[in-house]
Amino acid sequence: MTACYLLLALACADPRADWADPPREFAPMPFWFWNDALDHDQIRAQIADFEAHGVYGFCIHPRLGLPLDTGWRSPKLYAAMAVAIEEAARRDMFVILYDEGMYPSGSSAGQVVERDPSFAARGLALQRLAAGAEPQLEPGWELIEVREVDGERVALYDRPSGGVIRGLHWTDEESPQRRESAPLAADLLNPAAVDCYVELVYDDFARLFGAHFGSTVVGIFTDEPSLLGRGPARGLAEGSAAAYRRIVARWGPAAGDDLFALLGAGESPAGGRLWRAALDELLAETYYRRLGEWCAAHGVALMGHPAESTEAGPLRWFGVPGQDLVWRYVTPNESALVGGHSTMAKVAASAAYHLDRRRNSNELYGAYGHELTEAETYWLAYWCLVRGQNWLLPHAFYYSMRGPRRDERPPDVGPNAAWWPRYQAYADTVRRLSWLNTDSRPACDLAVITTTTDAPDALVRPLYEAQRDFHYLDERLLVERGQVSAAGLTLGNHTYPAVVLGGAPLTPTTEAWLAANPLGARLLDPAGDLVAQLDALAPPPVRLSPRTPSVRARLLTKDGWHWLQLFAEAVAPVETVRCAVELGAGLPQTGWQRCDLVSGELTPIDLVAPVELGGWEMLVLAAPSDGG
Repeated sequence: MTACYLLLALACADPRADWADPPREFAPMPFWFWNDALDHDQIRAQIADFEAHGVYGFCIHPRLGLPLDTGWRSPKLYAAMAVAIEEAARRDMFVILYDEGMYPSGSSAGQVVERDPSFAARGLALQRLAAGAEPQLEPGWELIEVREVDGERVALYDRPSGGVIRGLHWTDEESPQRRESAPLAADLLNPAAVDCYVELVYDDFARLFGAHFGSTVVGIFTDEPSLLGRGPARGLAEGSAAAYRRIVARWGPAAGDDLFALLGAGESPAGGRLWRAALDELLAETYYRRLGEWCAAHGVALMGHPAESTEAGPLRWFGVPGQDLVWRYVTPNESALVGGHSTMAKVAASAAYHLDRRRNSNELYGAYGHELTEAETYWLAYWCLVRGQNWLLPHAFYYSMRGPRRDERPPDVGPNAAWWPRYQAYADTVRRLSWLNTDSRPACDLAVITTTTDAPDALVRPLYEAQRDFHYLDERLLVERGQVSAAGLTLGNHTYPAVVLGGAPLTPTTEAWLAANPLGARLLDPAGDLVAQLDALAPPPVRLSPRTPSVRARLLTKDGWHWLQLFAEAVAPVETVRCAVELGAGLPQTGWQRCDLVSGELTPIDLVAPVELGGWEMLVLAAPSDGG
């Protein structure tokens, strides 16, 4: 197990009292794959085993492998869910409900389309027409527009995408060529289809389990909704005829031109970005907002995540903004800082901070493979936590490992993992650090302005390597909430002395806001030395000497104490790094303490001597604000 220590002090007479046992809400809450015939006694026994290992909640995830008589929204499935929720309530544990029979969300396992075939997911495509020829459309297709582009006549039409979602059942489980059921995906841009989905799933949840909403049942998880579904017909762009008309009416003809260019007819200066931005806004209004408002009205949080790691826009409608760290998107190598997936943890944490949400989440470990090690599970957790995340949802604990279930998006990171006997240490570590990252205030001097869909990675890498914290700021929140003063950019009760534009083209609305609210010298040059510019405006509160780019840092205040997390993210497991911690003005120079994350034992530390970090180790320094 990776060594990990915490140096802290708490705002109470005896810091050990609060640190020893943070509230259960901060424990990891795994996805629990219900993937076989469900036995009520076995459900209760597994919940008891979870609790015995420091796991005080779970997300019920109906999963591939359920028998045919236990379908989505079936009496058998609902009865099993009732047993799990009642047992969790009895044990003072928490439950997240998953809103779909597998994924992506929004179709109720094909039942939305069964209700009305016109609710099936749709897409947009072009036909190139010979001189004098008319478009050739099949039943169910709709002609939207014929125009001439570069001397060529092209027809834009809408058709069912043919996309599906993953299903809950194998139709021939014992065959080596086993097939999964694949229900049709729904049209998430159609408000009537989304209303049908809410009626079938969310209203059912409220009717059956509403007595536990806001207490045992804390959230409903929606999972990476897709406009086309999985495996759609080739050559389709996201959208529909109705969506096209709504977007052109709101965004103007340029949005339509951008779509044609995206489909390969003509050129657009927006390069497809305008159409995608318009679609994202439409999806947010039709789907995310509808679900988020329903959840808020029923006393639970909308949880889950959008389809892309860099998406910030949809998170405004989540009670718990989230992302997912799966498919080895991030590993202990360059991918920790390079590529769109490297931004996800900071995207979710930043959204929660700016939206005044108490928690933000990450669904992590999914499809990392059977080779995932215990040490890597710690590293990935620390990677999320040092970026400000505070609710980890391990993917996944398997109800059953029978037959092919073992290899369905492995690994099992719970009762069937080799390190399960030591899981309490991991669970307590996550619980303490999640608690630390909640109801606390980060020392963060820089806002990185982004579009709703694009968070930069290369721009912020020097900040991570210089231990300078930052937040991504969705341009819509900038326009809605930002105020400029001599001190910098203020959102709510936080002021950023420095701002930098993320690089992707911003909307005309944002450009106009920036022109009307000049930031002057507070606006940094993204092509220059970002760290040096930031240091000139806001001296670093903490500096490591010598320069130590392999270590990540997060400084915050909580309950009158200063806390500094240091994570040896890019240090090889067999190596050690030593560095002096130089504290800036306003931070206590004495009174720092050290606490083991597993035992909770506190010991004083003298920061005159360099600190030592082993590879993949996390260290957190903390002291009372008065230094005493």
